[in-house]
Amino acid sequence: MDNLIVSLWWVIPVIVLLLMYKFVLRVFCGMVIVPDDRIGLVIKKFALTGNSRLPDGRIIATQGEAGMQAKALAPGLYWKMWPWQYTIVMQPFTIIEQGKLGLVKAKDGAPFDTGRVLGKPVECDKFQDAIAFLNNNGQKGPQAAFLTPGSYRINAFLFDIEMVPITQIHENKVGIITTLDGEPLNKGEIAGESVHGHKNYQDPIAFINAGGRKGLQEDVILAGTYYLNPWFVSVEQVDMIYIPIGYVGVVNSFVGPEGKDTSGDNFKHGNIVKRNEKGVWDEPLDPGKHPVNIYTHAVEIVPTTNIVLNWADSRTESHELDKNLCTITVRSSDGFTFNLDVSQIIHVPRNEAPKVIARFGKMKNLVSQVLEPTIANYFRNSAQKSDVIGFLANRIQRQTDAREHIGRVLETYNVIGVDTLIGDIVPPAALMKTLTDRKLAEEEKVTYEIQRHAQIERKEFESARAGADMQPEVVKSTRQVEINTQMAASRVAASKGEAEAKTINAKADAEVRITIAKADAEAKTVNAKADANATEVNGMAEGAKIKAIGLSEAEVTKQKTEAMGTEQYAIVRVAEALAAAGIRLVPEILVSGKEGGSGGMIDALIGTEMLKKLQIENQGKSDATTKGE
Repeated sequence: MDNLIVSLWWVIPVIVLLLMYKFVLRVFCGMVIVPDDRIGLVIKKFALTGNSRLPDGRIIATQGEAGMQAKALAPGLYWKMWPWQYTIVMQPFTIIEQGKLGLVKAKDGAPFDTGRVLGKPVECDKFQDAIAFLNNNGQKGPQAAFLTPGSYRINAFLFDIEMVPITQIHENKVGIITTLDGEPLNKGEIAGESVHGHKNYQDPIAFINAGGRKGLQEDVILAGTYYLNPWFVSVEQVDMIYIPIGYVGVVNSFVGPEGKDTSGDNFKHGNIVKRNEKGVWDEPLDPGKHPVNIYTHAVEIVPTTNIVLNWADSRTESHELDKNLCTITVRSSDGFTFNLDVSQIIHVPRNEAPKVIARFGKMKNLVSQVLEPTIANYFRNSAQKSDVIGFLANRIQRQTDAREHIGRVLETYNVIGVDTLIGDIVPPAALMKTLTDRKLAEEEKVTYEIQRHAQIERKEFESARAGADMQPEVVKSTRQVEINTQMAASRVAASKGEAEAKTINAKADAEVRITIAKADAEAKTVNAKADANATEVNGMAEGAKIKAIGLSEAEVTKQKTEAMGTEQYAIVRVAEALAAAGIRLVPEILVSGKEGGSGGMIDALIGTEMLKKLQIENQGKSDATTKGE
């Protein structure tokens, strides 16, 4: 236990010495250790040799004077910085973050030049060498130079650092610049003219040395990121000038050199100059986006398509040029007051747009100073030359006359009058009633006439429909006629064929008949000869027979006559003939002669009948003889 106590007596002093070495070295050796992420700012309490006091107006010592020292201690080990003479203040590095800018303000240095608000840059290793800054006449106050993102060993006794965001110009925007340092503007100027070499105002001294003017600048900066010192410039972001399709932008520049007028002697309403000269530019801006400084250039957007302007209380176009136009009230020659709406179509050619703006300044002025009084007065004057009925009846002609008249007027103002259209006309109510009644009467008359024509048409229609209904029969008949015609033609052709066939057959038959006839003739000749011989033999035989019969009958008759007497035999033959003919010998009614004689009607009747019988027999024999031949 005692040995342990003795050992502790030796350890405790060693531990104390180890803990106190920095203090011992600091007090007795003046040791100072500056960490890697710090700098040591030195304050000298007194000076043993050399100048002991700072010059008047100075607060930072550069030659060992007592006070705040310009030279700072970089990271490392330093000796002889005894605490009774020096106070060391550890300060972290100055870090400028990304997207930030370090503005520097010097607490000591030379005074500014007259008229300057920023200290001019000097060689001082980006403000990390305070001695060089002061020895090179770095100026006291805000500095034109600045620190970009990074890590810097800045002596806070001499410099104050203020971090600000970098300048970001957005898409479709332009940055309008106003500088806070530079030469003053000349009399009559509103903006500084363009100078070169300042890298879009990121180098203030280059701008100043190039003769840049203080105040509003003609040049603008486009979309992007810029290291702009806000103590040197202020930036206002505005939209680009957008020119839609169908429009042009006429530029009136308030800056630039005085240009020569290009409008000619006939145009006496302002100067038309070349681009980038002061005045109205002869070349307008075409459709698109343009980076224009709205404070140094005025851009009037002018439609180059047809513009419709309405003199009507209830209608306004999207361009609103006719916003203040209203329905025109006119008075006719017969004392009636009525309203009418008018639409005027105009066109401003692209090359004439600068002249229109040079003359009127704005499109609205063209409407209010020219179109509104011209059109309104024309229709008032036109209405006073006619009564209401005539005005309404001659609407088309008045519209044509208005177009021609207004077109000639607009041509003198470099504007084309495309068309003038008369819209709604509101005549007096009493007059309208009269016209309405008249029109109704006319329409009724027309209606009756139409109805009459309709009945006529209906009659014709019914007739046509009846004809149409008969059409199938007509077609059928026509087809039947065609069929019959074809059949007749077929029969004709067949007949021709048959005729030809018959002709051929007839010829053949004729030849056959001739041959047959020849054969028949020969046969007949032979037969005739045979028949003649046979007839001759038969005739001789028949003659002998008849002769024999006749002789026999004659002998019989002779014997009968002799036996009966000639008269009695004749009477018997007559009676036989009458009986054979079916003639009654005794009539049903007997007519006797006078005194009962045998003559009279019987004799006549018998004689007559016998005569007829004989005639019939003779006729029969004659016919038989003819047929036999």
